[in-house]
Amino acid sequence: QVQLVESGGGLVQPGGSLRLSCAASGFTFDSYTVGWFRQAPGQEREGVSCISDDSAYYADSVKGRFTVSRDGAKNTVYLQMNSLKPEDTAVYYCAAGPLAATARTMCLITNIKKYWGQGTQVTVSS
Repeated sequence: QVQLVESGGGLVQPGGSLRLSCAASGFTFDSYTVGWFRQAPGQEREGVSCISDDSAYYADSVKGRFTVSRDGAKNTVYLQMNSLKPEDTAVYYCAAGPLAATARTMCLITNIKKYWGQGTQVTVSS
């Protein structure tokens, strides 16, 4: 059974940092392109950062502040978020898609079959 479990969300002040983790079971991340998405209230889900076996993609809004990485030994994907802003507030989801998808495709194309986690809330507020 494929399962993705996110953790690490919470409340942080503007300018602060958080690291999200996504642990997989039932499959290995090395066989998939993976990514982080977010959805704020009243807005569509958007691709934040994705990583394939040879590339990474970042949305313009997070470039230079967020870093995606994965640890094959732990079968876990991370999203390091620095210099957080109130507009980063959203539910963050981890997803796994086909290895043939590039990181950019994974983040931008919505009709690619993906496995999703349940999401973790990130709130940036003073």
